[in-house]
Amino acid sequence: MINLKINGISVQAEAGTTLLEAARFYGLEIPTLCHLEGLSPYGACRLCVVEIGEESRSRLASSCTYPAEEGLKVRTASERVIKARKMILELLLASCPQSKVIQDLASKYGIRRQRFRQEHEDCILCGLCVRMCKEQMSAQAIGFHGRGNKRGISTPFDLKSEVCRLCGGCIHVCPACQLRCTYNQPEEAICGGCANISPPCLEKEKFHDMMCYMDPCVACEIKNEK
Repeated sequence: MINLKINGISVQAEAGTTLLEAARFYGLEIPTLCHLEGLSPYGACRLCVVEIGEESRSRLASSCTYPAEEGLKVRTASERVIKARKMILELLLASCPQSKVIQDLASKYGIRRQRFRQEHEDCILCGLCVRMCKEQMSAQAIGFHGRGNKRGISTPFDLKSEVCRLCGGCIHVCPACQLRCTYNQPEEAICGGCANISPPCLEKEKFHDMMCYMDPCVACEIKNEK
């Protein structure tokens, strides 16, 4: 077993376990859009970033691809981590402003508008559909093509695939396909009407090294009960 610390808590993990798996095993929620149990880790969306190492030499790493290491110190909700996630969510909203999944995450992190021009690309290149088709459906009917800003997903040569069984697995796992009605103006891009209420302490009580990482927040539930 590997011994490490997550949010100051001493935990153990089996060899080969990722930081995301270790954190979730102990009930510590880390958001992600490109990770799905049963599929190989990809590390595309970067929402699962955590801060690892000592404060003076710490760095951000994607928890879904980073393996648990002996003596490693991990923070899943430090001020630096939260700031990075908010920036990533704003960029994702620019690509897919009508995604219900992305909007709910943005609302949870207190984002009410995004500063970037909306592209309406309807794809965040998370690779879930490609991995689902290959690893779970054994079809490989779709895949990545191109590089940089020309990167996309399609069938080979953009022709109708002969191996596609029209199972719908790619649509089922796609976070961009799960749409919600919303405004199309940047200043009104996030509805948040049907999202869960975010913990009020996320912004009000900053601890610099570690912000609230409990989901749901115990303190907030106690306040609501009173």
